[in-house]
Amino acid sequence: MNYCSNCGATVSQRIPPGDNRERYVCDGCATIHYQNPKIVAGCIPEWDGRILLCKRAIQPRYGLWTLPAGFMENGETTEQAAMRETHEEASAQIDNISLYGLFSIPHISQVYMLFRGEVVNGEYAPGTESLECRLYEERDIPWDELAFPVVTETLKRYYKNLAQGNGFPLQTGIIIKHPARKKREP
Repeated sequence: MNYCSNCGATVSQRIPPGDNRERYVCDGCATIHYQNPKIVAGCIPEWDGRILLCKRAIQPRYGLWTLPAGFMENGETTEQAAMRETHEEASAQIDNISLYGLFSIPHISQVYMLFRGEVVNGEYAPGTESLECRLYEERDIPWDELAFPVVTETLKRYYKNLAQGNGFPLQTGIIIKHPARKKREP
């Protein structure tokens, strides 16, 4: 950040009075510009014992599979964001939504909130951000073609919970940075 969005003056990084970490502070009007983690809301869409995955039509991770998820918008709840993202990416409506996972990803300043939900009438189709959508049983999931470590971790925990037969307790965790993958060309 170089300039204040409030007055246009230059900003510098310093610890504001009463704070404990460096922030961008306007040299003109003293506005403190906080930068906070982004919340990503998504869904594990279930239908007839299978999970709905979307093949990404956008970067990052073009052409890899993921759960429908994306950044929350202002003015919506996490549940609404998860349902909206599922509709945008998979043209699917979701019922019986419940929080399943809360994962911190500090190296990219994101927090994932993933919900379980039932696909209404089993209807889905690729949205504008998806090349295709498909229902998968556990044995058929393209584990080596999943887009993000948080999706892999979520699905592993989901299937472990399913196998144990004790329901789906809230999952929490921290996703650490893994070595970079080779970039896939679109």
